[in-house]
Amino acid sequence: MSSAAELVGNTPLVELRNLAANLPSRVLVKLEGRNPGGSAKDRVALNIIREAEASGELVPGATIVESSSGNTGIGLALIGRLTGHPVVIVHTAQISAEKRQMLRAYGATLVEADWDAPPESPDNARAVAERIAGSIPGAWQSKQFENRNNPAAHYRTTGPEIWHQTAGRVSHFVASIGTGGSVSGAGRFLKEASAGAVRVIGANPSGSTYAGEPDGPILVDGVGTRWQRDWWPHTFDRNILDEVHTLGNSPVYEMVHSLAREESLLLGPSSGLAVAVALDVARSAPPGSVVVVISPDTGLNYLTKAFNPHWLESEGLAAQGETP
Repeated sequence: MSSAAELVGNTPLVELRNLAANLPSRVLVKLEGRNPGGSAKDRVALNIIREAEASGELVPGATIVESSSGNTGIGLALIGRLTGHPVVIVHTAQISAEKRQMLRAYGATLVEADWDAPPESPDNARAVAERIAGSIPGAWQSKQFENRNNPAAHYRTTGPEIWHQTAGRVSHFVASIGTGGSVSGAGRFLKEASAGAVRVIGANPSGSTYAGEPDGPILVDGVGTRWQRDWWPHTFDRNILDEVHTLGNSPVYEMVHSLAREESLLLGPSSGLAVAVALDVARSAPPGSVVVVISPDTGLNYLTKAFNPHWLESEGLAAQGETP
């Protein structure tokens, strides 16, 4: 391999043997934490940078600016380092210590912003990113919430990988909804490849409005939105989804710890959300169904949060954090 960029994609599927042991359907987890930057966002970062360079939007040596809760920023910093682009990441105060350290390790410049500021506010993270980009000559905004090359990355890679890895037997596809890129892009491919047979299900955290419910605090990193449909990311295509399931915080963090205990899979909270929904889907799916669920990243990014008893207790989740 000529660089770490060639490690992006072709992530494995692993079957849940214990948590799904008594279910009529198989549940397979796609481990996106096996990408070099530790998440599915490496695919997005690689695709949007390549496409922007090819179109001339991103010139050699230009600075990349993005607002990110962590994983997209890490992917951009990783690929930016390989392609000679400095990276500035506007992030939330709630970003985990592990993600901060990874961003710094790849050389990103970090700027903290108010993640709760509404879209029209000048304090909104995307507005802050826009001002920063405007102050740096030649800077380019990757705009993960608007960039069509976000879902295109999953249409081109994640969807085909799932189709081939299951020999076309996948019947249900589950992904948590953040920017909507993975569920929309991979979901679109699987719909097309199966002539519409694959059901696409979005996993939505409590506090997010993707299922039409009232907004509130979101305790699952990197997923959900607190704004109404007019402010949903352009990268999210609701028409691709057959269902959206909303799950509360307790079952999400219970699942994070169950995955570690029962399957030896150390995964992040957005994975706990998606897997919990996938297991619910598998319980009611026709016998013999094959449910594939995206695990967006590794639990190593959340050791100070999801696997920290003190943090869990501070969020009212102490019981879920107890491990033998």
